Amino acid sequence: MSYHKELAAAKKAASLAARLCQNVQKALLQSDVQSKSDKSPVTVADYGSQAVVSFILQKELPSESFSLVAEEDSGDLRKDSARDTLARITELVNDTLTSDGTCSISQVSEEDVLTAIDSGKSEGGSNGQHWVLDPIDGTKGFSFLRGDQYATALALLDEGKVVLGVLACPNLPLASIGGQDQHSSHNQVGCLFSAKIGEGTYMQPLDGSAPVKVHVSAIENPEEASFFESFEAAHSMHDLSSSIAKKLGVKAPPVRIDSQAKYGALSRGDGAIYLRFPHKGYREKIWDHAAGCIVVTEAGGEVSDAAGNPLDFAKGRYLDLETGIIVTNKKLMPSLLKAVQECLDEKPSSL
Repeated sequence: MSYHKELAAAKKAASLAARLCQNVQKALLQSDVQSKSDKSPVTVADYGSQAVVSFILQKELPSESFSLVAEEDSGDLRKDSARDTLARITELVNDTLTSDGTCSISQVSEEDVLTAIDSGKSEGGSNGQHWVLDPIDGTKGFSFLRGDQYATALALLDEGKVVLGVLACPNLPLASIGGQDQHSSHNQVGCLFSAKIGEGTYMQPLDGSAPVKVHVSAIENPEEASFFESFEAAHSMHDLSSSIAKKLGVKAPPVRIDSQAKYGALSRGDGAIYLRFPHKGYREKIWDHAAGCIVVTEAGGEVSDAAGNPLDFAKGRYLDLETGIIVTNKKLMPSLLKAVQECLDEKPSSL
């Protein structure tokens, strides 16, 4: 199967969802009223993004068996206390859909929006096709609120395998962020990464310019490698990552960046390694990695758990994996896995 129509629909859906998020963020950053502790803009953008993706995929790919595995459901929005929030989301969704000249979806109601959000309740699995969505990856730690990196991440599973993925990264510069300021005013920002099984990974500006093929870093010497990790210490154990880097002889400090924008940046060679070691008891969700995983692997990289096993997206909404997630190129993976295992053996009680 070529998945040509599916990839085109995914790119359109993720791009429009990112546009909605940009509009929310723009209004927020221009406002002096919003407190950093007020998460309502994130709520509006999160739900709105999921609704837009659901509407676009179902419009572009009519199917009786539409299945979406996504983070949100409409439970909280159906409460009386959420009436204003729901009205704002519906207004944003309509504005976003009508802003696209190629979108022939007529005005949607609040009930339509709630139904679209609830289409994301699928459990996924190894049979049939399932879309996997994180409407805004990077909302933790107020990343979205403070104008840092976030992504709309959309992938398609077919019989349990990720066959395509799209990452819309509105704040990611088109130029490399390797060791640089992620907010450089000299860089045009807004990247769309797309990958289809067997056909490589491409990057283009979110404004729709022509895509270019990208490839992971070709670095072979670990000492020359730079690595990515999350800003938020709650997402990954920075001390463990630091020990692994030290064992490898990595000299560059980590580039800290939130969301699956890390996968996009790594796919084009901005860095060579991404390490993620969540704290004990945390279960990884498939929408946090499905799109990013294929974007990196189709760019020539490898993604595995700490034991070297490929990630298995066929088991439902969660990834059952060994300890952590490791992303790098094929040349560095053997030495990286060795360093990971040695560090884990030295610190068994922390995981």
